Amino acid sequence: MIRIRSLTARLASLFAALTASLLVLAAVLFGRMLDAHFQELDLHELNGKLALIRNTLQDESGDPALAERIQVLERAFVGHESVGVLLRAIDGRVVHVIHPEHFTLAQRAGTPLAATMGDGAGDWSVEGRPHRGVEARVALPGAGAGDAAVEVLVALDLSHHAHFLASVRSATWGGVAVAALVAALFGWLAAHRGLAPLRRVTETARRLSARQLGERLAAGDAPLEVRDHVEAFNGMLARLEAAFQRLADYSADIAHELRTPVSNLMTQTQVALSRSRTAEEYQDILASNLEEYERIARMVSDMLFLAKADGNTLARGGESIDLAREADALIDFYEALADERRVRIVRTGGATVRGDRAMLRRALSNLISNALRHTPAGGEITIAIESDDARIRLVVSNVGDPIPADQLERIFDRFHRGNAQRESHGEGAGLGLAITRSIVRAHGGEISARSSEGITRFAIAIPRHTSTSAT
Repeated sequence: MIRIRSLTARLASLFAALTASLLVLAAVLFGRMLDAHFQELDLHELNGKLALIRNTLQDESGDPALAERIQVLERAFVGHESVGVLLRAIDGRVVHVIHPEHFTLAQRAGTPLAATMGDGAGDWSVEGRPHRGVEARVALPGAGAGDAAVEVLVALDLSHHAHFLASVRSATWGGVAVAALVAALFGWLAAHRGLAPLRRVTETARRLSARQLGERLAAGDAPLEVRDHVEAFNGMLARLEAAFQRLADYSADIAHELRTPVSNLMTQTQVALSRSRTAEEYQDILASNLEEYERIARMVSDMLFLAKADGNTLARGGESIDLAREADALIDFYEALADERRVRIVRTGGATVRGDRAMLRRALSNLISNALRHTPAGGEITIAIESDDARIRLVVSNVGDPIPADQLERIFDRFHRGNAQRESHGEGAGLGLAITRSIVRAHGGEISARSSEGITRFAIAIPRHTSTSAT
C-alpha cells in the first residue's frame, strides 16, 4: 500500500476522492431516475399501441372478419418500424405478425410472454437489440366461437434509448473523472497556499542562528488553523533571543567580575616576585591573595547554584520550617553588624512552610544582608510574616535611598547592583537577589520589590498549598 507523506498531496487526494464519491453517487441516482423515466415512457407508448390495437380489433362499424381487421392494423403501423405486433389465437397458434424482427423465435413460434417473463410485461433481446413488450387478451366482437379472442403481444425496440443512455453514462463518467482531477488541482492549490505559513516557518528556521534570532513570522496573513502555530513559533524565537541575550550578558558579566580578582592576584604576585621579601611580607601577600581566592570561590559557588536553579535540579526538602524561628536566628546572627551600624531589626508575625531549611534561610539572609548595606545609621529593618487562605507572605522592609523605577525591573538579574551610589555600599558580585529569586521559585513562590517614599520592600509569596500556618 502506497502511503502519501505530503500533506498537500493528501489534501488534494481527499478533495478528489470526496468530489468523485459525491459525483458517482449523483450519477447513480440520476441514472436510476433516467431508467425509471424511460421505462415509464415505454410502457405509456406500449399501452397506447395496445389501445390502438384493441380499438381496431373491436371496431363494430367495419368488416367483422379478422383478416380485414388485421389489414387495418397493417396500415395503422406503417412507418412505426420500432414497434412490432404479434397476434396469437387462444390455442397458441400465431395468427399474424407485424414487423417480426422484433420477436424471438420462441415468441414467433407461439410461446406466450407470460411463459418467459412471468407477467403481462417484460424485456428481451433480439440479436443484441433490447426490447420491451406488453401482452393482453382482446375480445373480437361478432367472430366465431374459435375466434372469440386473440392474444396480442406488442413489442418496442429500445435501441435508441440504449444508445442515449450509453452516451449519457459515458459523458457522466468522463465528467466525474474531469471533475475529480479539477478538484484535486484546486485542492492542491488551496492546500499549497494554506500551508504557506508552515513553509515560511521552515525557511525561517533554516536561516536562524545565534546572530539571527530577531526574525519573526507575520501572523496577520496566516490562516486561523496555523495562526497559533505561527504565534507559538514567534514566542519560541523571542524566548530563544532573550535566553541568548541573557547568556551573552551573563558571560560578559562573569568575565568582568572575574577580571578584577584575577588582575589583583596577578599584580600582587608580580610585586611579590619583583624583589626578595621577608617571611612576614610574604604572609601578608598570601593573606591578601587568599581573600581574592575566597571571593572567586564564592562567586563560582553562587554561579553553580544559579546554574542548578536554571536546570531545575535544586534539591528542595519537605521539612516543616518555622519562619519566625529562622528569622530570629538570622537577627541574632546579624545583631553585631546591625549594632555597629546602629540599625534596628524587628520581626512581626509568623508562619510555617514546608521546604528546604538551608535554602530558605539563605534567601532570607540575602534580603537582610542587602537591607543592612543600604539602611542608614539609626534606621530600622522590618521582617513581617503574614498568612491568609491563599498564600504566606514574608516582607523585608528598610529605610534608605530609593531604588529608581528603571532599576526595579532588573534588580533580580545576575550581576546587577543598581546605580553607582548603591553599588558603593558593598562588594557583592550582584548574585544575592538572583539566588533569592531562584530559591523562592524552587518553592513555588514569587518575589517582588517596591521602593517609594524612602522605603524599600522585598516581598516573598509562597502558595498556601505548600505551606501550613503557625501562630
